[in-house]
Amino acid sequence: MTLQEYGRILRRWGWLVVLGLLLGATAAFGISAVQKELYQAVVEVSTVPARPDWGLGNTAKDLMRNFTANLKTPEIASRVIARQQLDMNPYDLLADTQIEPDSSTFTIKVQVRNADGEVAKQAALGFADEFLEERTAYYAQLDKSDRIEVKIRSRDIGYSQIQPKPLLNAVAGAVLGLLLGIGLVLLLTWMEADLLRTPAAVERSLGLPVLGAIPRVRAGVARADAAKTV
Repeated sequence: MTLQEYGRILRRWGWLVVLGLLLGATAAFGISAVQKELYQAVVEVSTVPARPDWGLGNTAKDLMRNFTANLKTPEIASRVIARQQLDMNPYDLLADTQIEPDSSTFTIKVQVRNADGEVAKQAALGFADEFLEERTAYYAQLDKSDRIEVKIRSRDIGYSQIQPKPLLNAVAGAVLGLLLGIGLVLLLTWMEADLLRTPAAVERSLGLPVLGAIPRVRAGVARADAAKTV
């Protein structure tokens, strides 16, 4: 396609792209207005081997996945609720909790989401404390050189609002609307691909030069000319 043809498509269908962008941004912003507030608290637990030994280090990395799996159980969630005196169901707490190991830094990240930021913070600290106490009691039976030292990196944590985010949602909606608008224009252009609208398109399709073209006359002008003739 030539630049002239691209320009023609843009002049004809550009409004669809703009409309899609505006509708996407407006819809996403509207959805944000009805979303409930949601907060997230994050606490990190360090699990560093007691000695800089390659074997013990690899063992610690392998155990981190097991630590994570053992933390996400209804029994642990129930103990966290009792410890922090939270008014919620263990399964609901587990659904709002994400625990991820990071072997590159020997840390386990506990993330809890809740409509109340303070509840999210207390629950995250509760999981960390449960893990710390359980591991400390276990490693107290081992030689110090064979232990994995577990500690909470910082108890001074806060919480951040993760929902709603109207501006971010509006930008994402605008991008999605823009892409949908472009896709619709491409579809309409493809459906009209067989129509020969310009002399250049006729020459390219038939391989023959165009000697002339009959100008298109608007219906109103044609009726006026016919009336003058009569």
